[in-house]
Amino acid sequence: MIDECKKRFWDANHNCSAYRVGEGGRFQRSNDDGEPAGTAGTPMLAVLSRRHLTDTIAVVTRYFGGTLLGVGGLIRAYGQSVSDAVDQIGIVERRPLANVVVEVDYAEAGKLEHALRTAGYILGPVSHGVTVRYQIPLEDDAVPGFQRWLADSTNGACLARIEGYEYVEVSVAS
Repeated sequence: MIDECKKRFWDANHNCSAYRVGEGGRFQRSNDDGEPAGTAGTPMLAVLSRRHLTDTIAVVTRYFGGTLLGVGGLIRAYGQSVSDAVDQIGIVERRPLANVVVEVDYAEAGKLEHALRTAGYILGPVSHGVTVRYQIPLEDDAVPGFQRWLADSTNGACLARIEGYEYVEVSVAS
């Protein structure tokens, strides 16, 4: 990602960066990319740390050298750039969702789909083969309740099973 930014903005004076990855930001690094030591990457990394962001990379691209700003101005400018970007873009959390699969005969598919939508379940891909196959993404703790709802709604005619997990990004308050 950092190298991609450097290639994309090859003509910039500076492509400063900071990242925190792993559990609790276990691995972190910053780079001033030619700015005076500690004036770019370090304040960028401080914003990521203060906001408890992990698995996050920040790159600030500057086309004009910052010597007119002075050391304090550079520190404020780079830190504020990351802070403003996080505020504007927002924060997401990656959560694993169970891929719950329900198969039903064609004769009952329309009724089941209507019931699923009415109950507020989000439908993933629907495939048609010998049966109609619905995929419903659910948090793990919601699966038992869904299975009870499904049994009640179909008089026990349909069963749900988990076929793997997929990580999705969910917006969280910053």
